[in-house]
Amino acid sequence: MSWSKSTIALLLIIPASWTQVSRQNEAIEKAEKSYAEARYEESIADHMVLLNEFAITSPYLDFNLGLSHHHANQPDEAASFYDKTTVSTDKKLSSFAFNQGGILMGNKKEYQAALSKFQSALIKDPTNDEARYNYELLARWLQRDEERKQQENNRPEPSEFAKRKKAEADRMVEQFRFAEALKVMEDALAQDETVAAYQDFITNLKEVVEINEK
Repeated sequence: MSWSKSTIALLLIIPASWTQVSRQNEAIEKAEKSYAEARYEESIADHMVLLNEFAITSPYLDFNLGLSHHHANQPDEAASFYDKTTVSTDKKLSSFAFNQGGILMGNKKEYQAALSKFQSALIKDPTNDEARYNYELLARWLQRDEERKQQENNRPEPSEFAKRKKAEADRMVEQFRFAEALKVMEDALAQDETVAAYQDFITNLKEVVEINEK
């Protein structure tokens, strides 16, 4: 009799297990499909089902949630899941997560934090070309921006003479007399070094004149 009861119990348990596995596989397929079809709000909900209802914990799931939140314009939530993914033992996945986190920081104009994340992405995976491109591009931009700020800080206060010449050149620009305006500024700079306060204006005039002469 005991053997009979055990057999019945076993037959009752197996279908339940099969049902659970089937439901889980369906949920995984649904999450994959909603993300692939760029239905990011649905993708978030579908992936959260895997997390909450099926207790699936995985850095790949976290990364998918990060991407879904990112594309759904939910940067704070995306950053949280990217950060969770960065501790993955899969170095390529961790590198991807650091890179995506850097993009989020760049969008928020937190450039040093972004640079740090791109660097971490390269440490995790030196072959991550996207992270390398992002790191080098941002590093060069930050360097140029710092140089520009230093130049602006070192520029002199324009004298009254410099201000008059700038006003004269402005009137010529309004009449599309760019070459004449450039000559006024260059001659003025030769007489008064404080005209260098308008260096950006002079540079722009040079570019316009060069284009017109082609």
